[in-house]
Amino acid sequence: MLQHEGDDSRINIAIDGPAGAGKSTVARKVAEQLGYVYIDTGAMYRAVTLSAQRAGITAGQTKELAELARSLTIELAPGENGQSVYVNGENVTASIRSREVTLEVSHIAANEAVRSMLSDLQRCLAERKGVVMDGRDIGTHVLPDAELKIFLTASVRERALRRHREIADTQPITLEQLEAEIAERDRLDEQREISPLICASDAVVMDSTSMTIEEVTSAIVKLGRTKMAEAK
Repeated sequence: MLQHEGDDSRINIAIDGPAGAGKSTVARKVAEQLGYVYIDTGAMYRAVTLSAQRAGITAGQTKELAELARSLTIELAPGENGQSVYVNGENVTASIRSREVTLEVSHIAANEAVRSMLSDLQRCLAERKGVVMDGRDIGTHVLPDAELKIFLTASVRERALRRHREIADTQPITLEQLEAEIAERDRLDEQREISPLICASDAVVMDSTSMTIEEVTSAIVKLGRTKMAEAK
């Protein structure tokens, strides 16, 4: 699934950055405009996290977590509102966005076996080119040869505001709590030993604090088309 016909002018686009920077929304829109496949790697880590929580396995139980990860079949498919995520055939698209999963996903993502398994899967999805992939370590670890790398960031306050607007109606949490949680996720993502969040040396850095989603998308699409022309 998530396949397309080969095309020599297609490139791979890696979009990295901290939690709440707008990576998923931007990546999906960029993929739509270029006719590419969008791959939400964060959703994959959330799928493993949800499965671990259901199984009563914590991030500290490294052996059990590795065994669980290997037992999962994670699939991404186009959905009505972006991308649908399936684990062993079950649609978990809504479940993986819970606050419980959000608070735990950075810890689960630090597991070496989990990262190794998912990185291999992500590379397989990108083999035929024409994908837009977002995450924390796409340009540095998963797709180091991606033709276009973007490091998308925004201030902690702005990222908390965006997240608060998304979930205020469904999850009772203050802006201050969200700001603290996002800052903590940044710390965990930047300090983990396995594939930490760092900006690739050849990435284009975009600070979206004062930019709209449309402005960011347009800028990346323009860069992508330039790279595609060079690839021909």
